Amino acid sequence: MVRASSVKVGSAKLVVICVGLLGFALVANFLWLSSSASSSSSSSHFIVPTTTNITIAKHNNDAASSFGGEGRVLAAAYADLPAPQLKWQKMASAPVPRLDGAAIQINDLLFVFAGYGTIDLVHSHVDVYNFTTNTWGESFAMPKEMAHSHLGMVTDGRYIYIVTGQYGPQCRGPTAHTFVLDTKTRKWRDMPPLPVPRYAPATQLWRGRLHVMGGSKENRHTPGLEHWSLAVKDGKPLEKEWRSEIPIPRGGPHRSCVVVDDRLYVIGGQEGDFMAKPGSPIFKCSRRLEVVYGDVYMLDDEMKWKTLPSMPKPNSHIEFAWVVVNNSIVISGGTTEKHPVTKKMVLNGEVFQFNLNTLKWSVIGKLPFRVKTTLVGFWNGYLYFTSGQRDKGPDDPSPKKVIGEMYRTKLKLNILLHIRLHHVHIASLAPKLKHKLHKKEFSIKPESRGFSRLKKTIHHSTEHIQKTP
Repeated sequence: MVRASSVKVGSAKLVVICVGLLGFALVANFLWLSSSASSSSSSSHFIVPTTTNITIAKHNNDAASSFGGEGRVLAAAYADLPAPQLKWQKMASAPVPRLDGAAIQINDLLFVFAGYGTIDLVHSHVDVYNFTTNTWGESFAMPKEMAHSHLGMVTDGRYIYIVTGQYGPQCRGPTAHTFVLDTKTRKWRDMPPLPVPRYAPATQLWRGRLHVMGGSKENRHTPGLEHWSLAVKDGKPLEKEWRSEIPIPRGGPHRSCVVVDDRLYVIGGQEGDFMAKPGSPIFKCSRRLEVVYGDVYMLDDEMKWKTLPSMPKPNSHIEFAWVVVNNSIVISGGTTEKHPVTKKMVLNGEVFQFNLNTLKWSVIGKLPFRVKTTLVGFWNGYLYFTSGQRDKGPDDPSPKKVIGEMYRTKLKLNILLHIRLHHVHIASLAPKLKHKLHKKEFSIKPESRGFSRLKKTIHHSTEHIQKTP
């Protein structure tokens, strides 16, 4: 009897506990649903915190109009920036379409390397475009061990140094192999491999050394901060091993790397990228979190990284999208942050200018369409670009078709004459101009009345006059 009574009491307690837990779960579920409904209701008007917001309206030239909806507010990074229309002329298309390829200009020749044809097809040859005749001509094979996309590449005017990159289609990992091409003989030579494989590293020649920095690590996603250099001359390594240098402040692939006036600049890029799907026998690409940025860093005599003004909007996929014109770095196209509503990649269609005299950015024009991984050259006053992946249309900035088309436009920059003087006769000059001359270094518009007077007074004491945009 005692045992039966204890069982009944224990069962009653168990029922009470279960009912209590069930009641608690129902209350918690109700509160969660209420908070979820409130959250979804408040997010129906999507606002991205930013210092510069613009309202997306229904307009054909608006990059995000078809996604945002009327009254929706998005950060300026997701929309086309205001820019003048440029007159583009369509030239002869490349023999094959390319995405994530590479290009190097030497005089009037543009050497175009590798790249994806499709996600399952990669190129293993070089096509050459002649700016003088505006024709595609010679084509020749790359070494079998050389990467097919996301290469680091630079030239000294004859030899082209090729560093690491991704070997194969889809989202395979990078290689550590490096090569050099003699563009006069079309012969290839091996170079010492990088200490570890790198995917889309920033690469430049600076002070007699081949510099390689950043990029992504073997999984394609993790940003690398390492920075190495190797002494080279006339297409030959002068050392057997790479030397460690000061790490780059921010890692990641898809950035421009430029040397001007003995200063090394690294521009834009991103952290993170697609990775191979775990267990996929073909290394099928799988989307991962990416953060696109517009950071600009400079390395100079002090061998310390300095932070310069950022690009007008975050920009990536610009490894070979730059040229140097009149002491300015000009960058065409790229990608910015993913669209906050559709989560799709957003392409850039602007032409950006970074004036190295003033260290100021400006948007100087628009491309015929938004496009990433453009391969750019400059010849006889014309800005050229070919290849890449273009947008789906004027109202849809997400990527679609891989192209091989070539376009050019006459590049007209606002020219200033940057003047440094030691001694100038200034008696006949206006007071404002006299004040400028006392600074010994200044910029003046060539069409101004003051410049006309200045030209008459400048003698052989001028240290140098350099045209800059």
